Amino acid sequence: MRYLGIDIGGANTKIATSDGTIIELHYLPLWKDTTLPQTLKNIAKRLNPDIVAVVMTGELADCFEDKLHGLKFIMRAVEDSFRCEICYIGTNGDIHKHGEDMRKLAAANWAASSRLIGEEIGDCIFVDVGSTTSDIIPIANTKHVAASTDFTRLLASELVYMGTLRTNVATLVDKVELKQGTCRVSSEFFTTTGDVYLLLEDIGPETYTCTTADGAGKSRLETMRRLARLVCADMEEISEDEVMEIARQVKEKQISLLTQAISTVSEEHGIRRIVAAGIGEFMIIEAAERLGMECISVAEKWGKEISNVFPAYAAAWLVERNAKLQ
Repeated sequence: MRYLGIDIGGANTKIATSDGTIIELHYLPLWKDTTLPQTLKNIAKRLNPDIVAVVMTGELADCFEDKLHGLKFIMRAVEDSFRCEICYIGTNGDIHKHGEDMRKLAAANWAASSRLIGEEIGDCIFVDVGSTTSDIIPIANTKHVAASTDFTRLLASELVYMGTLRTNVATLVDKVELKQGTCRVSSEFFTTTGDVYLLLEDIGPETYTCTTADGAGKSRLETMRRLARLVCADMEEISEDEVMEIARQVKEKQISLLTQAISTVSEEHGIRRIVAAGIGEFMIIEAAERLGMECISVAEKWGKEISNVFPAYAAAWLVERNAKLQ
């Protein structure tokens, strides 16, 4: 039996089999003329799974008038593509079939991950920093005790809308310190966190899967040009060292914000152990060190590729485990 997990986000669609032999990430921004339906059909034909487990966050994309509209679009794309059994994971971490309360399926990819982590590791704060968002999920007695919607998780610091690749840098910092003095930044969409972490070598070009802010390439010079525009400068006006200093300050601010959110959740639930996943694991590990907390790396336990697509892997694992228990 081949169990295939699919995590359909607003920007990325990730797939993984429960045995970890197939792991893929497809950059499919839903707010554009999406190729999601055709991509899913291609995946179905190529992999021919026996059971598909689906988690979603893409319903929030602003091409949909509301979340329900987005859920219906995504579910239709899945069900038009696969001719096998299809299961959906809801925000409670349970398995749902088509026709049940669809709103329980919205923004639920973290719930599948939390169920796996809860059963395999136990009480902890599960932190997953992806390309776009950071999930900070308290787990107690094998199950998550987080809020059930993005809105309520934002209120509880269990969701921080910043990630490793797609976050507009101007939303993280309002000024930077340069040798010429304190410089306010432009609020334009000139550069993203992908530029920051590529320059600092926290990620490689193969991880920078989304398009750049200006549509240009990902060479060192192109990346520096984008980050220099944060302070409305050309490379003739600002040195490479100053651009690197901007990158370091942005990283420091993002890790500081992540540390604050983890601390809030830790104090609320009395948990001081972290499990780190996602392409931004390096930020979580640093935050854990600052907080003096134990940190377990999903990349070390399950492998880096699985860590990068953990919700998809967790969905496949959950459905396979459920089938074996029946």
